[in-house]
Amino acid sequence: MLSLTHISGNMSLNPLLTLIHNFEEVSNFVQHHISNFIGHHLQSSGPPGSDALLSISSSTKAPLAKITSSVQLSDTAVKGKSTATVPKEELGRATWTFLHTLAAQYPDNPTRQQKKDVKELVQIISRMYPCRECADHFKEILRSNPVQTGSHAEFSQWLCHVHNVVNRSLNKPVFPCERVDARWGKLECEQKACEIIGSTSFFGKI
Repeated sequence: MLSLTHISGNMSLNPLLTLIHNFEEVSNFVQHHISNFIGHHLQSSGPPGSDALLSISSSTKAPLAKITSSVQLSDTAVKGKSTATVPKEELGRATWTFLHTLAAQYPDNPTRQQKKDVKELVQIISRMYPCRECADHFKEILRSNPVQTGSHAEFSQWLCHVHNVVNRSLNKPVFPCERVDARWGKLECEQKACEIIGSTSFFGKI
């Protein structure tokens, strides 16, 4: 059973309820004796207009049900994306972009620590790359082409050469390494914010 507070609250918030009651009763009676009118309908077993009132209250649940349903669908979609596979080509492009950007930021006069870090990074990629056959192939390439980290130019050219070795094995066109700096330039950052961690100003010259 609906309480008096519930009905009066709905009437104050929904002018349509007032129109329904005005249609059922004499207009002047509803306007001047609204409290008695509501009390009378609460006591009766089958009040006129109660179906309409309940249908209005029920209708407010419909948008909520739709919203809840759409939220659940969105959650399902997000969960579905989290289990989607990543194409090897997409992973490869992302990895090469990272490495070439790193090479573009690599200093002209790297410290011993920077040289060591880059060599270790490349070795870690060859061991941890999430494509086994790709990782094994990369290891073979590294055995024939050890990482060159003496300077920015040396590392960039070495990486371009290695990238072309991979491209040839995949029957893809090779890239002219003399244009590597134009293809993968340095990041645009203010106040040297893009410098590689482990710069000479941080570790000092060794």
